[in-house]
Amino acid sequence: MFRTSLRRTLCAAVAALVLPLAAGARATAGTAADVGAGAGTAAGGLRTADAGAGYWHTSGRRLLDSAGQPVRVAGINWFGFETDNRVVHGLWTRDYKSMVDQIRTLGYNTLRVPYSDDILKPGATPVGVDFSGGKNADLQGLTSLQVLDRIVGYAGQTGLKVILDRHRPDSAGQSALWYTQAVPESTWIANLKALAGRYAGNSAVVGIDLHNEPHDPACWGCGDTTRDWRLAAERAGNAVLSVNPQLLIFVEGVQSFNGSSNWWGGNLMGVAQYPVRLSVADRLVYSAHDYATSVAQQPWFSDPSFPANMPGIWDRYWGYIFKQNIAPVWVGEFGTTLQSTVDQRWLSALVSYLRSTSAYGSDSFHWTFWSWNPNSGDTGGILKDDWATVDTVKDGYLASIKAPGFPPGPGGGDPGDPGDPGGGTPACTAVYSVSSDWGGGFNAEVKVTNSGAKPLSSWKVTWTWPGAQKVTNMWNATYTQTGATVTATNAAHNGSVPAGGSASLGFGGAPGGGGVPSVSCTAT
Repeated sequence: MFRTSLRRTLCAAVAALVLPLAAGARATAGTAADVGAGAGTAAGGLRTADAGAGYWHTSGRRLLDSAGQPVRVAGINWFGFETDNRVVHGLWTRDYKSMVDQIRTLGYNTLRVPYSDDILKPGATPVGVDFSGGKNADLQGLTSLQVLDRIVGYAGQTGLKVILDRHRPDSAGQSALWYTQAVPESTWIANLKALAGRYAGNSAVVGIDLHNEPHDPACWGCGDTTRDWRLAAERAGNAVLSVNPQLLIFVEGVQSFNGSSNWWGGNLMGVAQYPVRLSVADRLVYSAHDYATSVAQQPWFSDPSFPANMPGIWDRYWGYIFKQNIAPVWVGEFGTTLQSTVDQRWLSALVSYLRSTSAYGSDSFHWTFWSWNPNSGDTGGILKDDWATVDTVKDGYLASIKAPGFPPGPGGGDPGDPGDPGGGTPACTAVYSVSSDWGGGFNAEVKVTNSGAKPLSSWKVTWTWPGAQKVTNMWNATYTQTGATVTATNAAHNGSVPAGGSASLGFGGAPGGGGVPSVSCTAT
């Protein structure tokens, strides 16, 4: 596990001090949920055709691109630069470009890339990169920073945005404060400025998360400059903006405020009284982290009203900032192994709270899921342990809050853009496969491949079971079932498929033993 288990232990211990959430507070926060929601937002949704261009800025609780179009961060954490490897993990088995391509194909639009200050030391080089068979060929001989340049460059070329996350002062582990004896505040700020300057003019990098998960003894608004994270964030944020005033400044919460404790970095209660003040307007985004029982137990998980109690918890600690139109809110980390029923209900409730893209467009909370990597010991990842297979169940939970559609960056090309020229009639094929069958039920996947020469803008697949099988849940597609016949239509994020490219849907069904029916595919 690459994120310290000590963090989890401390979180669980201190969380016992959380004050009960009064019914009155829940009612007030719930009322605020409707304040400021634009009347036409739900119907209008997110304009994916031209959203995401250039640098971004804030407008109340919204994020807008350089053309003033609304955008939604809907991304994934890909960690490793903060560890002894000094590079994103998984390159020991795969090419970095194939990873970026897969992330984009799944409908994620942003990468949060954790790093430690170690990668800015002279001569810092990556460890654990496979160059065999032509993999990662253009990374040979590069420093860690130069590898980061390549990943940022390719991500921007394919249309992804990048948020840099100062995760740790060094690779040894997470720190409560933004500085340590070995890495003083002056080094922290100097390195933030160096990165801001390094990517100045490259709008693939839209912002910097100043420090990951400040926690006790860090405070918010206490006035002690050695502990007050709000004041430190102002110093660092303004230093970054002095070098690159275009960047978004992401400021996480702390652990405790006025006797109430939450996850590390997840307590933004102090913002109401002590907002962060930056020298450049419309650049501030507040960030919270939230986790499930696979990370640590919290009092709210055992509340008899769980999970109905969760929106009130989130409102209290960070949701009010969005709902009162103070600033955008980004859930920079949330994740779970998804093994327990409690965790499944938690994730479903959180996804609902974050607001679906189809209903609210960009007038929603922003997010980056933890993590892409399967080797996060307390959460696992979107990828399974082979670093290639997608956990379609976990990914499926996130389908409604994804927000794809960002255009390719400068100099890039998007072969999957439905506006690209192409001849011929759209065509597709589909393959049905069963991943598990335990008799009482089963999980299966249908992979759709564009078999024509023209990009697809949408597709649907149909099959008929020989028995009494029923779909119990489906992800990455919507469906109807009449008798034994199922028709599934692409989701918003995976309808566009380039020539030769593929998309997939997954589902659970019952009972098992349905075999593998033939599938027809229709494309437009």
